[in-house]
Amino acid sequence: MTTTSTPSAATTITATPEDQALKAKHAALWASGNYAAVADEIVGGLGGILVDTVDVSNGQRVLDVAAGTGSSAIPATRRGADVTATDLTPELLEVGRAAADAEGLQLTWRTADAEALPFPDGDFDTVISCIGVMFAPHHQVAADELVRVCRPGGAVGVLSWTPEGFIGQLFAVMKPYAPPPPPGASPAPLWGHVDHVRALFGDQVRDLVARQQTLRVDRFADGAEFREFMKRNYGPTIAVYRFNADDPAKVEALDADIAALGDRFLRDGVMDWEYLLVTARKA
Repeated sequence: MTTTSTPSAATTITATPEDQALKAKHAALWASGNYAAVADEIVGGLGGILVDTVDVSNGQRVLDVAAGTGSSAIPATRRGADVTATDLTPELLEVGRAAADAEGLQLTWRTADAEALPFPDGDFDTVISCIGVMFAPHHQVAADELVRVCRPGGAVGVLSWTPEGFIGQLFAVMKPYAPPPPPGASPAPLWGHVDHVRALFGDQVRDLVARQQTLRVDRFADGAEFREFMKRNYGPTIAVYRFNADDPAKVEALDADIAALGDRFLRDGVMDWEYLLVTARKA
């Protein structure tokens, strides 16, 4: 049976009412649609790649930050690690909990803010995040938290979409149709630039290694099919369409732009979605 912690608003620490509202908005965004379909049908394998790269081992205390439905937490548990999976969106954790229970895997699921993790300094041997922490709005705060809760000499691993890759370009296409970002928020795909990540971690880490790789996606026949899948399932895309729902001309233009992006990246039935995988040791 899966070990659980009762989700509580106290685990999401916010400095101001504005930040509290922003985090609530983020949680609702990722709860919309069906992110489990995105994970199950397309991106879920990335979690295992991250776990393999940081070489999670039996008995390690592992924290998966912004874990979503557990695409890293569950493979880490299979390796015998003592895993805690956290996310701002409890609905995603419930999906992961059900999947873990179906395998008879034991791990802890906890609602928590990546920018204010409710754990002591140095509490984990390994701290990871797979296309998760990149969406926390305040990059430096989130990076500092990843390092803080890792023990000295422990491993930190982060996998993020690159700005130039397909998902980074999807966000670029959606940007003109989206509301302006809140003050102080940084674009998520910046986590896909090694110089940005290196600057975030600074001298808090050593032995930083960056790998730029691609996920092969053969799920879509054309850009229009990709667009419709994301409109049904992917929270950020759903949010942009909702923002423009009262303007049919903008919706039509957004439809065309996303389909064109998909067609541009599709080659012989395959898309390559580029990501950056960064590993380091806490200094």
